[in-house]
Amino acid sequence: MRGLISLLIFIGLSFSAYAIGVDEMPLKDPAQEARAQGIMKQLRCLVCQNESIVDSGADLAKDLRIIVRERITQGDTDEQVLAFMTSRYGDWVLLKPPFEGATIILWFSPILLLLIGFYIIYRNYSKRKPLGEVAPLTPEEERRLNSLLNEGAEK
Repeated sequence: MRGLISLLIFIGLSFSAYAIGVDEMPLKDPAQEARAQGIMKQLRCLVCQNESIVDSGADLAKDLRIIVRERITQGDTDEQVLAFMTSRYGDWVLLKPPFEGATIILWFSPILLLLIGFYIIYRNYSKRKPLGEVAPLTPEEERRLNSLLNEGAEK
């Protein structure tokens, strides 16, 4: 009985794998819908921030998908749709921002952080003493060590 219940739960949960977020109103022309999908993959969800509006289930992403489809239906080119979205939401809406003076930090910050990390690692390793260079024990430290060793041997 327990196995049957587990099987039914497993089957019921596996149906969620077939659930995809499909918009209510895809474009009727497959070529236009393909263009819309291509444009939507370039636009960032403003709620999720690391997902395109195609992958996001947020209401705002749904609204942005509708806007993209409307603009394509009106006859806008891909560049015009992207220009409209950036004029409305700024360069932040693009998953791949343009290379300009204002976005230069976005492009070079990973390289800069990597260089800083390498510098920190280099500095830490250059300050370390090699294991072979150990200062010899002073006579007092040697006496103390011998007394501790003799104490341990007597017990």
